[in-house]
Amino acid sequence: METKEKKFSSKDFHQTYARPSFVIPDKLIHKNVENAGEHNQFSTERKHPVFFVDLPSKNVSMTIGGLLPGQLTNRHRHTYETLLYVIEGSGFTEIEDQKVEWTAGDAVYIPAWTWHRHQNLSDTQSAKYIATENAPQLQNLGVALREEEGRDL
Repeated sequence: METKEKKFSSKDFHQTYARPSFVIPDKLIHKNVENAGEHNQFSTERKHPVFFVDLPSKNVSMTIGGLLPGQLTNRHRHTYETLLYVIEGSGFTEIEDQKVEWTAGDAVYIPAWTWHRHQNLSDTQSAKYIATENAPQLQNLGVALREEEGRDL
């Protein structure tokens, strides 16, 4: 079964059809994400563990993030939106000048290009969340940016 996507350029405008078509990718599941290995470079830079969900989405990404007891992440911003779903623990996300407190079962929206950071409020329990972002979409358009506070782009 052919699964390669066709790349279009301006000469292919006449190939815009009235009905969508689809391509079934080779990979539709990423089993046991957290046991597949932490993305070390990303986790070291962000100062908390992050596990990437490896699926062929071109528009949205998913990661599983963790915060150790009492941990506070770096303040950062990016051009993509983020939705967090808290799986376990309690803490807060600071978005610009607003503090949004969360516990397991809550969902948090982080708008594009807002300074933000996360903190686990427990001294004994880790916090864990699922993050979904439209980063791949913006990466494919060449407009995805991420900036850590205190570092130049």
